[in-house]
Amino acid sequence: RTYTRLGIYTKTLLIKSEQLLRIEEHDFVMRPGFGGAAIPVGIDVQVESIDSISEVNMDFTMTLYLRHYWKDERLAFPSRTNQSRTFDSRLVKKIWVPDVFFVHSKRSFIHDTTMENIMLRVYPDGNILYSVRVTVTSLCSMDFSSFPLDTQNCSLELESYAYNENDLMLYWKNGNDSLRTDEIVLSQFFIEHFHASSGLAFYSSTGWYNRLFINFILQRHIFFFMLQTYFPTMLMVVLSWVSFWIDRRAVPARVSLGITTVLTMSTIITGVSSSMPQVSYVKAVDIYLWTSFLFVFLSVIEYAAVNYCTTLEEMRKMKRGKIPSTFNASQAMAFDGCFHDNDVELTPFARAAPSLTSDPLAAQTQAPDARPPEGTHLRRQRSVRENVDLFVSNSYVIDSYSRLAFPLSYLLFNTIYWSLYT
Repeated sequence: RTYTRLGIYTKTLLIKSEQLLRIEEHDFVMRPGFGGAAIPVGIDVQVESIDSISEVNMDFTMTLYLRHYWKDERLAFPSRTNQSRTFDSRLVKKIWVPDVFFVHSKRSFIHDTTMENIMLRVYPDGNILYSVRVTVTSLCSMDFSSFPLDTQNCSLELESYAYNENDLMLYWKNGNDSLRTDEIVLSQFFIEHFHASSGLAFYSSTGWYNRLFINFILQRHIFFFMLQTYFPTMLMVVLSWVSFWIDRRAVPARVSLGITTVLTMSTIITGVSSSMPQVSYVKAVDIYLWTSFLFVFLSVIEYAAVNYCTTLEEMRKMKRGKIPSTFNASQAMAFDGCFHDNDVELTPFARAAPSLTSDPLAAQTQAPDARPPEGTHLRRQRSVRENVDLFVSNSYVIDSYSRLAFPLSYLLFNTIYWSLYT
C-alpha cells in the first residue's frame, strides 16, 4: 500500500511538472526557434575511463559523461526562488533534445543500472542541461609501422545526425576546458595528451555539419613486449651461436640445437602475428623477428657448410692415403675442431737431396746456390679456387670466423634498429 501511494505521488508530481512546463501546449517535434537562426548547442564531456584498446579490430572503448546545453524558451516556467528542476529519462522522451551521435562508432549504449543514466535539468529562463552516461566503441585508424615502439592518435567524433549547420550549431561550451578526464591508467598505453577540437564535415546530399573531436595520444609501453618478444628472441639468437663452440663431429648435438632454435623462433613469430591485424606493410617487430630468424637460420647453414667441407677434406686425405683405414676421427679431434697431428700420418715436406759428390769444395760451391736469393720476395695471389680449397682443407676456420662475425653483425643490427625506432 505504501508503494502504491508512492507511485501515485510520483505520477502526480510528473503530471504537475508537465503542466508547469506546458508540454502539451507546444510541438516538440520541431527544434527551438524553427525557421530562424541555428540553435547553439554547447557540449561538455568528462571521460570516465578508456575500457579497452584493440589493435586487431582497430578500435577503442570509452565511457564518458556527455552533457548538452541549449535554450528552449518553450520550457520556461515562473519561479519565485529561481531554482532549476531536475528530471529523469521519462520527461526526456516528451521534449526536443539534440540528436548528437558518434561518428565512426561501432557500438554504443546508455547505461541503465539501476535506472537509465539520464538527467534533465530545466532552468526557469528555459536553459536546459541534458546529461547522459554512455559507453561507445569507436574506430581508431592505427599505423603499425613502428609497432610496438609506436604512438597512436585516436579521436572520438560527435555530430548532429539530422540538423546541419543552418539548423544547429554544435560547439564546445567552455573551449578547451570543456573536456575533462578522470585519472586513467591503461595496461599497455600511456595517455600523453587529451585535447578538444572542432571542424566541419560535408555530405554531398545534406550539406555541412558541425563536428566536435575528442583527441588523445597514446604512447605504448615497451616493457611488456621486451619481456614477451624481444628478450626471448635475443636469447634464441645467442643460443644458436653455441653450436660454433661444439665439436664439428658432434652432428646430433649441433643439428638438434639448430632445429630447436629455428622452431622456437617460428613459434614466437606466429604468436606475435596472431595478435596483430593483417596489415599489408612491414612492422618494426616484423623486421626484428625476421632478421633474428635469419641469424638463427644462417647458423644452421653454417654448420652444413662446415660438415660438407669436413667430409670433402676426409675424402681427399683418404684418396691420398694420408689417413689410415684404422683411423678413428672422433678420438683425434681437439676441442677447437682440429685433428691431432700425432694421429694423422702426414707426408713430410720435400727437402733438397744431399749431394752425392765427395769433393768438399764442390759441395761448398753448391751450397750458396741452394739458398734463396736475398731481396724482395714476390708472392703470387691465390685464385678463388685456391681459396675455396684452403677453406675445404681447414673447415674448422669457418667456425672460428663465425664466433666473431655473427655476434658483431647482430650487435650492429641492434644498434641500427633501436636508434631508428626509439
